[in-house]
Amino acid sequence: MTQQSERPRVRFAMIDVFAGEPLAGNPMAVIADAQTLDLKHMQLISREFNQSESTFLLPPTRPGADWRLRSFTITGAEVFGVGHHTLGAWWWLAESGQLALSAPSNTFVQEVGESLLPIEILAKNGRPLAIRMQQEPPVFGAIYKDHRELSAALNIPESSFTLEQLPAQVVSTGVAHLMVPIKSREVLWQVRPDSQGLLAILKSCGAEGCYLFSLDPIDSVATAHARFFNPTVGIAEDPATGSAAGPLACYLVAQGRAEEGKPLFIEQGHVMGRPSLIEVQVQGSEVKIAGQGVIVAEGNLYPSL
Repeated sequence: MTQQSERPRVRFAMIDVFAGEPLAGNPMAVIADAQTLDLKHMQLISREFNQSESTFLLPPTRPGADWRLRSFTITGAEVFGVGHHTLGAWWWLAESGQLALSAPSNTFVQEVGESLLPIEILAKNGRPLAIRMQQEPPVFGAIYKDHRELSAALNIPESSFTLEQLPAQVVSTGVAHLMVPIKSREVLWQVRPDSQGLLAILKSCGAEGCYLFSLDPIDSVATAHARFFNPTVGIAEDPATGSAAGPLACYLVAQGRAEEGKPLFIEQGHVMGRPSLIEVQVQGSEVKIAGQGVIVAEGNLYPSL
């Protein structure tokens, strides 16, 4: 039998993202040395970690990029855009000494899919304080008007929506999600989606996930309280979703419910017992999300390569 020390190994870390303390926020796995892994192994490893997303660190393939990131869900679906799956990876790179953080503000470029996106790491004494990432300019898509179908898919009454004032609309800042306004946090916590019904709605309007929100948050610093469901890639519920928080901030600015150019905070994950706080700033077509992370575990993985 081959000794463990002789087997090929790759390093990994577990990061709690959009959290200031362990065992909160959105957990994810970061896998270093991923250039030794093929697509099949990346998908199998993502299944093994059983997180909503696992991110693999690779050398860049395009000029100007510092790192290439590939992220996969439990089901093996590759996800793009900028969110907790990218912020957590950069937090590990910063904390593990892989980056030179010589200034209070340090800029890098990440290759995610076909996009090259800047990332800013705020630091003190070489340690990260926060990470700010730029998303794609907002694209406002279809408005979903079938309130009855939406009500059935979410298992709440039609009276639960605030659709008279705010529409259910698809918005993208890299990944298209359906924004759905709910009249209160109390009702929002009662949502128990029918995955197949919600999947059909999302496919019909060109969205990947569904971001439900109310405007009565728990934390006084927050503007919205949110929950995220994504049956298209096998995510039952997510405790913090940067790729949806950016679109929601753009939506709220466009609807006159948030001020352009000022930080906006979205809370998420409370119903799952993993409270998260995501900062977003919208200035014209520029969208930036920010947050922190916590390394909660590190080790070696021994896949059969």
